[in-house]
Amino acid sequence: MAGTREATAHILPEEISWRISYAEIGTLAQVQRPVVTTWARRHADFPEPVAYEGASPLFDGREVAEWLLSTGRGNADAGQIRAELVLHTLSAWRRAIPARTLVDTVTALLCLRQLLDEPLANLPWQTILERAAETDFDDTFLHKELRDLPDAERQGPLLAVLADHLTEAAYTPADALERVMDARRRLGCNDLAADEPIPLVSRAMARLTGLARLNEREEGATAAVLYPRSGDLLVALRDSVSDAEDSPFFLSADPMPDLARLARRRLMAQGVQEFEMDLADGEELATDDWGNPHVIVCCLPYEAAEARSPLAVLQSLQDLTDLLAEDRTAVVLGPADALVRPLPVRGEADRLRRDFLEQHLLKAAISLPEGVLPFRPAHRTAIWILHRTPEDKRTGQILLADLSSRTLTAQVLDALAEDIDIFRDAGWRSDGRHQPRNAVIVPATTLTGAPGTALTPQHRSHADRYTRTVVERPARIAETELRLQQLIDATRSALDHVPTIRSNAVLRPDDRPVRRTTVARLLKDRRLRRLPGHRIADEHLTTGGAGHYTVLTPAEITGSAPVDSHRIDRAVLLNAYEHAYFTEPGDIVVTATPSFGAYVDDEGLSVVAFPARVLRARSDAEHPVRPRVLAALLRSAATEHRRVSGAVRSARRIEDLLIPDLPGDEVERYDALLADIARRTALLHQHAAALDDLTSLTAAGLVDGTLTLVEPLSSDLRPTPEIS
Repeated sequence: MAGTREATAHILPEEISWRISYAEIGTLAQVQRPVVTTWARRHADFPEPVAYEGASPLFDGREVAEWLLSTGRGNADAGQIRAELVLHTLSAWRRAIPARTLVDTVTALLCLRQLLDEPLANLPWQTILERAAETDFDDTFLHKELRDLPDAERQGPLLAVLADHLTEAAYTPADALERVMDARRRLGCNDLAADEPIPLVSRAMARLTGLARLNEREEGATAAVLYPRSGDLLVALRDSVSDAEDSPFFLSADPMPDLARLARRRLMAQGVQEFEMDLADGEELATDDWGNPHVIVCCLPYEAAEARSPLAVLQSLQDLTDLLAEDRTAVVLGPADALVRPLPVRGEADRLRRDFLEQHLLKAAISLPEGVLPFRPAHRTAIWILHRTPEDKRTGQILLADLSSRTLTAQVLDALAEDIDIFRDAGWRSDGRHQPRNAVIVPATTLTGAPGTALTPQHRSHADRYTRTVVERPARIAETELRLQQLIDATRSALDHVPTIRSNAVLRPDDRPVRRTTVARLLKDRRLRRLPGHRIADEHLTTGGAGHYTVLTPAEITGSAPVDSHRIDRAVLLNAYEHAYFTEPGDIVVTATPSFGAYVDDEGLSVVAFPARVLRARSDAEHPVRPRVLAALLRSAATEHRRVSGAVRSARRIEDLLIPDLPGDEVERYDALLADIARRTALLHQHAAALDDLTSLTAAGLVDGTLTLVEPLSSDLRPTPEIS
C-alpha cells in the first residue's frame, strides 16, 4: 500500500488533494452510506478526516481508496476503485491546468501510448514530443496538444505518469481515453458534453444505421457523421462494427478544429488508421473525394424552444437527404415537436413533413423520453430513419414507435433495433412472421391523409389485438366479477356470525392502575427477542411479483406501499446474503425511519430490510407477548413522540416507548378484538383490490380499443365486455 501511496502522491500538483464525503465513499465502494459510517466507527485503521464541511467530515480520497483496496471491503472491484482513484487525481489537476487543456493533453498522451504501444512514464518529455511529431507528422490530432502544454517541462512528465496509471486501471489506452471522455463533466468540460446524447442512445443510433450488417455484405462502406461534436457518435459507429479489419471509412466535418482533432484522437485510439478517415475542419463533408456515404448519423444542434422552428428543422433534414444516394440510410436525432408531434394543419412544416412520407424517404419515427440530452433534461427528442428506396421496391409502409413514457434501457433499445432490422430485411414492409414488440407498422397513406397528425402509434397493431393478454381480458373481467360476488357472500356470512364489534370498553377504575413497561424491559425479561434487518442492495429487489421471497422494507411497514411490493430471488438471497434469516409467523416488524411503523407478519417466510428490524415473541416466557396487541400499543404510543420538523429521529427510541403491560384476561379480550378487526379489514382490502382490478382491466381494454360494452341480457342486468 505504501508503494501505491507514493505512486499517486508524486503525480499530484502541490496542495491538491481529493476530498471525499461519506456519501461519496459509499458510491466509490458501491455500498449504502450507513455502511461507511459503520466502517469508520468499528475499524481503527479507517482513515481519519482531513477537513470538515460544516459538521460533515471529509476524507483524503487516496487514503480511502487504498484502505478499500487493502481490506477488500465494499462491492466495487479493485479495477473500478483504481480507475476512480486516478480519475479523481486527474480531477485535482483542474486547479493547476484549465479543464479543457487538461482533457486535450491527457487524451493526446493516451492516443500516443496506444500508437506507440509502450509506456510513457520512462520517456523524457522531449522524447515524448519527438515521438508525437513523428507519429502526427501533419499535426492533425495530437502534436499541438502536447507542444502547447503550459509549464510542460514540469507538468508534462507527471501527466505522462498519470496516463500510464489510467491505462493500467482500464487495461488499454483506448479504454482509458473513453473513461476520460465519460468523466468529462466531472473534469469541468461541460462544453464537450452539452449536446451529446446519453451513451445508450448513441449506441442505439449506430446500430439503427445497419452499418454492421452492411459492412458484412459490402466492402468499402462509408459512414458519415454530421455535427460530430466531441466524437461520441463516431466512436459508437466504430464500436458497432465487431471486426476491426472491416472498419468502414469515416467522414465528418466540424467547423471547430479542436473538436475535429479530439474526434481524430478518439478514432485513432480505437484502431482506425489515418487513411481510413476524413474528419474535415469545416462544414462540408468531403463527398467530392469519397462519394456519398452509405450511412449518415446526425444529432441536430439544440435550439431553445422559443427560437426553434419546426420548419427550419425539417428543411435541414431535407438538405441532408441530398447526401442520400439510392439504397442509402440516415439516422437523425432531433426535436420531437418537429419530427413526431402534431403540426399546424396544412402549414408549411406539415406539408414538408408529409413530403418525406410521399417520397417514401421516412421509414421509421421513434419518440424518445426527456433526458436523452442530459444537459437539456426537459428537451424531448425523436429519431427518424431515412432511406432512399428504389422506386420499384417502395412499400409505402412506416414503422412508428413511442418510447416517450418508457425508461430507456439496453433491453428496450435492443428490442427496438431488432424490430427495425427485421423491417429493413423484409424490404421496409411488415413481415407476417414477426410483429414489432415496441412499435407498429402502418401504411404511410394513413398519415399523409391526415394533415398535421402526430407520427406516433394511435392504436395497437392488428396482431397485438389478439395477444393472450387481450383475448383473455373478458374472461379475467368475468373472473373478477365472480370473485367480488364471492367476497360479498363471505362478508355477509362473517357478519351474520359476528354482526357487530363489541369492545366493551369502559373507564378503568382508580383502584386498578395499569402497570407500564417498555420494549427494553420485555427484552431484558426475555419475553421478546430482537433481530436486525438486512442491508439489501436496491438492485437485488424486484417488483411486479417477480422473485421468490417477500422483502419487508420500511415502505411496507409504515403502510406507504402494500406488502409484497418488493421481493427477492432465491438464488440472489442465498448467494449474496448467506446469513439472512426468514421471519416466523407472528413476528413484529418495526421501524422508526422514515416514520414509525409496526407490522405483524402472520405468515412468516419474509426477509426484513434494514433499518426495519424484528421483535419476536418468546413462546416459552411466563407471560407470553401477544404480537397483535404489542404492535397496536406501540403504534399508539409512538404517536406521542413523532419526529418533529428538522429533527433527525423521533424523541424516543422504539425500545423506550411506554406501553401498558396488560393482565392476561385483558390481553386475551384485546387480542380477540384485534383479530376480528383484522379479519374485517382483510375482507375490505380484498373488496378494494377486486374493484381496482375490475376498473383497470375494463379501462385498459377500452383505451386500446379491444373491448366494448354491450347491452346486458334480460336475465343479467350487468353489461358484458366483448372483444371488438
